Order: sequence, then structure tokens, then C-alpha cells
Amino acid sequence: MTSLVVKSCCLFFLILFGSQHYSVFATKTPLDQEKPCKRFILYYHDILFGGNDVANATSAATTNATGLGNTSFGMLVVFNDPMTRDQHLLSPPVAQAQGFYFYDMETTYNAWFAYILVFNSSDHKGTLNIMGVDMMMEKTRDLSVVGGTGDFFMARGITTLQTMTTEGTKYFRLKMDIKLYECY
Repeated sequence: MTSLVVKSCCLFFLILFGSQHYSVFATKTPLDQEKPCKRFILYYHDILFGGNDVANATSAATTNATGLGNTSFGMLVVFNDPMTRDQHLLSPPVAQAQGFYFYDMETTYNAWFAYILVFNSSDHKGTLNIMGVDMMMEKTRDLSVVGGTGDFFMARGITTLQTMTTEGTKYFRLKMDIKLYECY
């Protein structure tokens, strides 16, 4: 009798698990790259501290380049940069980009980014977490949106970067085309 009860319980849990497992796969819809659930364009402005521009700087190198190769290999930069809806640096920021990047190739300019977009406006509240490789010599490059909070709770997607302008090593502006494919 005990073995019949054990077998019945095992069969019940197997059926229960199997039906839940099947329902998860049955309701999963494929992502359509042409139709993100949210999309917006922002402009990222970075002004690297150069030793005498404290009032204007939005980023600072915390380690210097190593001198290996002809790039800034090894340099780590921490930033708190304004994000605007248009290309103008003095436009009101709609978010702040807070994080770091470091140059990680000796032969060409390439950086690895990890940052959070912090929104606190009437349009959006919350954060988007972004990370990935910025292959600077490419016309466009994609970084992953790996999560978020508030209006962007658990968001997933792609941020396509495009360099709009650079002024030596002191200033650059990136166009960020943010496409979210998982929105809750």
C-alpha cells in the first residue's frame, strides 16, 4: 500500500511539473527585432577632467594609460554624464549616465562600458543597466541592456551607439538608440 501511495505521489508531481513546464514554453513569444516595446534616442555627453576644468568635468581617469601600445590601454574612467534628448550639451538632462569604462586593447581604441542610466523626470523614473564593448572605430556598435528598475523593471534590449563628435581626448558625444524588447 505504501509503495502505491509513493508511486501515485511521484506520478502526480511529474504531471504537475510537466504541465507547468509545457505551459511556460507554450506562452513564450519570439522577439521581433523590428518592434521593440519601448524605443527612444538620447545623447551622452562626456567631458574628461584635464587638471584645471573641475567645474565642467563629468568624468575623471582613475588610472592612467599603461604605455603599452599606441592607445590608452589600461586607463579607467569613472563618469556621471548628462543624457539629453538632443545633441546640445546645455540642454536639460533627462537622465544621468553613471558608471565606468576602461580601454582594453593595445592596438586600437576599444573600451568596455558598464553604467546605469538614472531617470528622474516627469517622463520616466527608474534605471536602465547597460554594459558591453564599445568598438570605437566602428560606425555603430551595440551594448546590452541587462536590466532596470522603476519604469524599466527587468528591461532587456540593445543600445546602439554612434559617435557624433569628439574634441581630442577631452569631450565626446554619443547618440544612443535604446531599444527595449522585454518590458514589464
